[in-house]
Amino acid sequence: MTPRETITLDAHGQQRLYVLTHVLAGELTLEQAATYLQLSTRQVRRLLGELRADGAAGLVHGNRGRPANRVDGVTAARVVELARTEYAGFNPVHLAECLAEDPDDPLVLSARTVRRILAAAAVSPPRTRRRERGHPRRERMPRAGMLLQTDGSRHDWLEARGPWLTLVGGIDDATGSVTDGSFRAAEDAAGYFAMLAGTVARYGLPLALYTDLHGIFVKNPNRPPTLAEQLTGRQSLTQVGRALEEAGIRWIGARSPQAKGRAERLWGTLQDRLVSELRRAKVATLEDANELLTWYLPRHNTRFGVPAADPAPAWRPWPDGPAPEAVFCFHYARRVGNDATVAWDGRSLALPASVAGAWAGRSVVLQERLDGSLWASRDTECVPLTRAPDTAPVLRARHLPRVPELVAPPEPVDPSPPPPPASAASVATPARTHPWRQYPAVRPR
Repeated sequence: MTPRETITLDAHGQQRLYVLTHVLAGELTLEQAATYLQLSTRQVRRLLGELRADGAAGLVHGNRGRPANRVDGVTAARVVELARTEYAGFNPVHLAECLAEDPDDPLVLSARTVRRILAAAAVSPPRTRRRERGHPRRERMPRAGMLLQTDGSRHDWLEARGPWLTLVGGIDDATGSVTDGSFRAAEDAAGYFAMLAGTVARYGLPLALYTDLHGIFVKNPNRPPTLAEQLTGRQSLTQVGRALEEAGIRWIGARSPQAKGRAERLWGTLQDRLVSELRRAKVATLEDANELLTWYLPRHNTRFGVPAADPAPAWRPWPDGPAPEAVFCFHYARRVGNDATVAWDGRSLALPASVAGAWAGRSVVLQERLDGSLWASRDTECVPLTRAPDTAPVLRARHLPRVPELVAPPEPVDPSPPPPPASAASVATPARTHPWRQYPAVRPR
């Protein structure tokens, strides 16, 4: 006689057996059993099939009695060593991804396993998550390109290996993908021009731009209007504001950081992951940081990007007219002189001969583009500027010094002292018999 196998059920399994037995007896329905067991009717139907086939043993989990899939000590020691050396400061999720992507010796572990190994070795995470304050959430835009959030984050990105930098970037509200970004020495208009130009080149024109109330986008609204603003009835624009208007991009100003929370959360992620990558690559200069950023952003979008609710994108193609590099740059009003030159930064710039005569004395817009080139535009025509030749000097008579050999030599100086001046008593007085005393004095008639 074959001995019967003993099955031990825990309290959870005993509850399932009790409820399912009543279902088999017709005393409970599937819906009632699903409510008692907090399962779906599909799961209840599956458990009933296993109970009919294997009895109570069908309710025992299939992994019971099997050895746990634990990480061996050598692998755990390797993870701890890498977390303390090459990947120091990486969070567990980022570390697990980098270990799996190692081209030489990939190590595939779940983030939970990596976190458990580091906790057992007393390796604390680089930062802890703060409890988020309750605030109303806004749904994502349904289509990509409808709203682009942008901001600048000044941070110690190089961790004392180099200067503090400002990362200027834009993130699409619908997909969470970073459209473009660059490190700058400070938050400036050129950084936003570069971000917009890169976004247009990769995706297209967004419908709206969501930013803070920085002076780069809007002038101080509390200042009194100037005379020109009073005459035109509109507030003067900044350089970036003028470019957005020319490109047909609507500007939306956020009144608080929480309003553009997607951009703020992006900085939190980058200040964790990107700083770790910069540390691993030992980046210490602005140029090297931008080079690594070009490599990092596609990986970031693959990891954190989500599909839009509506797959049809809202990005617009660039319209006919001035090129993006002619719009996303600095514009200055100038007047062309009669000699077909434009004054700029203490020097004169010459117009091409093709427009020199027609533009003399006219108003033009001088464009200082991001590549450093200077252009002049009027109406729909745009021409490059070059340095004008120097003004011809005025020839005048010059006072030249004498030739040394033609100058007469100086007279020798007598070293003896000069004789003393004669006193008044030593002057000789003519006698009375002197001839000049013999003439009578002439008297007037």
